[in-house]
Amino acid sequence: MYLFHPTHPRTAFIRVLIALALVLSGHMAQASWLSDEQAIMGTQVSVTLWHQDAVRGEQLLAQVMAEMRRIDAAYSPFKEYSELSQMNRAAAQHSAEQPLTISAEMSRLLDKALYYGRLTEGAFDITFASLARYYDYRNASQPSQLQRRQLLPAIDYRHVKLDHIGHTVYYSQPQVYVDLGGIAKGYAVDRAIELLRQAGVRHASVSAGGDSRVLGDKRGRPWLVGIKPPRGDQTHAAITLPLNDSAISTSGDYERYFIDADGERIHHIINPHTGKSSSELASVSIIGPNSFDADALSTSVFVLGGDKGLKLINTLPEFDAIVITRSGKVRYSSGLVAPE
Repeated sequence: MYLFHPTHPRTAFIRVLIALALVLSGHMAQASWLSDEQAIMGTQVSVTLWHQDAVRGEQLLAQVMAEMRRIDAAYSPFKEYSELSQMNRAAAQHSAEQPLTISAEMSRLLDKALYYGRLTEGAFDITFASLARYYDYRNASQPSQLQRRQLLPAIDYRHVKLDHIGHTVYYSQPQVYVDLGGIAKGYAVDRAIELLRQAGVRHASVSAGGDSRVLGDKRGRPWLVGIKPPRGDQTHAAITLPLNDSAISTSGDYERYFIDADGERIHHIINPHTGKSSSELASVSIIGPNSFDADALSTSVFVLGGDKGLKLINTLPEFDAIVITRSGKVRYSSGLVAPE
């Protein structure tokens, strides 16, 4: 009782210690995993992070979702006033003498996309939508033979004339239509991870559809990321991968598709050389250091097929691939195969 007498000098000191303990215990109580999931970019975007301050963590979740919405608003082909839609309407009306000025960010996206066009000899081609935009998977319809004949020549990434230094572009073919769906979600995931990293977050996971990237580990354990089985009604992934500080992108023929009158699976991953759905593979997953590249590579390998696709990945030391054929056979790039 004597120690807590209001006039005793030790009383003030003890009160300070008690107040400090309460502050610290309250702060630690707020440290937790936080998450959010929203429908953005035509898919489900989910974010999970660990933060010492729950209020700040919630603010960061909101910032990530706002960044995702910003990217969707700028690069969605379905939004009339997105920069992409405006570019598609205007770029064919411009020329080398008077190119169209675009944002530095659009220039960066196009530059990366055209790089993969060159690397894959057109297997990755953002002009695939010149024809592919006439597929309607909800209503099970596809382009007519006349449309194929007229628009197939417009599918060629070399029609997109980009000056990535001056940030200008023009289309050399009037029917060209660009879709960044094979690369924009990966870019958005990377932007989200970088936002969290700069804010001091050390443990996080961001996913947008088939594109996921993890920051750090899961507080002493690896993140477990599953690859969805492309066929059947299984609710659990056929393959689970432990990941730290890396990205994975999966492209599959089960995301948007319909079965036509001949029993053929018509899906959204279009072979730019034929204007038709790629038919060899059911799923491709690329593991690498970032989502921007992994996103483009998963589409590229899907179009190239197992042999050519794995050959490409085996030349890229930072990336690995898991390929599942339509018959269910699983194949791996050399970096994932244990030495004999």
